[in-house]
Amino acid sequence: MTAQPIRVLVVEDDPVAADAHVMYVGRVPGFEAVGTAHTGAEARRILDRTPVDLLLLDLHLPDVHGLQLARSLRAAGRHADVIAVTSARDLAVVREGVSLGVVQYVLKPFTFATLRDRLVRYAEFRAAAGEASGQDEVDRALAALRAPRPAALPKGLSGPTLERVTVALRDAGEGLTATGVAEAVGISRITARRYLEHLVDAGRAVRRPQYGTVGRPELQYRWVTGR
Repeated sequence: MTAQPIRVLVVEDDPVAADAHVMYVGRVPGFEAVGTAHTGAEARRILDRTPVDLLLLDLHLPDVHGLQLARSLRAAGRHADVIAVTSARDLAVVREGVSLGVVQYVLKPFTFATLRDRLVRYAEFRAAAGEASGQDEVDRALAALRAPRPAALPKGLSGPTLERVTVALRDAGEGLTATGVAEAVGISRITARRYLEHLVDAGRAVRRPQYGTVGRPELQYRWVTGR
């Protein structure tokens, strides 16, 4: 007998981001997006008529904070788990969410690979059943929810500089060349190019020739929206 897919409700006020999240969920085996809500009120209406196992929940909704929504759902006896999607990095919010059924946090912007990893780990945690034989088995069940350590950066790249390059590129909107990033961050053009190429390889940026200049066109890099 085929196991039932894990039913996911996407709660996201940005329609473009919501569509992307639904698409991401649909690409992970064992998961099914059963609806999309753009407000807390809409999420409640869907939950009244549709069985849901997991909420992919944006914390900044137009009518209610995501954690307030989660709290009201718990008070109403709804036990769907929550993966919070947010750009907020306040660890106090993270701690508050733990008591409300938030099993994972995904920081915006994120890639499909990041969400896929969180969903797969959630499925492993959810599949654990029966009585644990000892502490080791309990630890293994809980460890399924923990994200792996970030992959090591290529030699010569540092996390703080990568973050500065990322912010500069993301804030640029229309994109930047390696020269533009170098000036914004205060690094050499060659170094900037290495960081930008790393972001391209990770699927977080795209490159394209910048025409209209004399001589060989310089590559322009643009942040991939929603990642």
